[in-house]
Amino acid sequence: MQYETRTANRINRILDRIPVLGEVLKRPLGALGFILVVFFLVLVIFASLIAPYDYAEQNIANRLQGPSLEHPMGTDHLGRDLFSRLVYGSRIALGTAIPSVTIAMIMGILLGLISGYIGGRVDDIIVVIMNSLQAFPSIILALAILALLGPSLVNVVLVIGITWTPNYARVVRAQVLSAREAVYVEAERSLGASDLRILFSHILPNIIAPVLLLAAMDLPWVITFEAGLSFLGLGVRPPAPSWGVILSDGFNIIRQSPWPIIWSGTFLMLTTLGFTLFGEALRDVLDPKLSGRRI
Repeated sequence: MQYETRTANRINRILDRIPVLGEVLKRPLGALGFILVVFFLVLVIFASLIAPYDYAEQNIANRLQGPSLEHPMGTDHLGRDLFSRLVYGSRIALGTAIPSVTIAMIMGILLGLISGYIGGRVDDIIVVIMNSLQAFPSIILALAILALLGPSLVNVVLVIGITWTPNYARVVRAQVLSAREAVYVEAERSLGASDLRILFSHILPNIIAPVLLLAAMDLPWVITFEAGLSFLGLGVRPPAPSWGVILSDGFNIIRQSPWPIIWSGTFLMLTTLGFTLFGEALRDVLDPKLSGRRI
């Protein structure tokens, strides 16, 4: 009993030092999302230790096997271990999502800062460009660009970054339009501060929270988006173990073995569910209007 009490006290002290995380973990769905995200990150970091086989190792004699002690999730049409491919596929999912969202966030922040702060004709031009990008469905725009550039991991990252940029630009622009008339900005101008100093030292730090929150909410969508592109053959190319590639291969042999579709769909569902639940809980904690708290 004393040991359990001491353990609980240590956990509480850790959560007290990370108040936002503590608030998220107090919510059942937020705690579930956090557990799923941590599980996914463990797969990404320790994939080479967790996976029992090389993801590209073929064994035709053992093709299309069901779950067993030797292959916990069975094998695919080339005898490759599904569990190993799914574990390594988590690296592709995160390796696509984080750079894509980072590119979209950086480009969106720069365009939003320029558009909202300068205004006038520059604002009109940027708004027209962003509205034009958003007028196309993301998947159609991505398919058109990838048809020109060709399928590869780098091209997928660039395409997703470009198609997601307007979301961040609009959020940043709206925040800047409000912040540029704030008292602290006027005070900096009166002291002779340059526009760059005002933008990056004063306005940006005060508007970055909703941008980071949007990035957290976008991660599961980007993971699903990459899987969809790979499923269509325009994303990561075989033999890379993208979850979308595994799904695509599974549909070709669904009458012979349903396991590739079942397990890849489960991994994709749990990962996107984890990031979605954690992101929504984080949003509720950081946004007083949604969390029910008063400022």
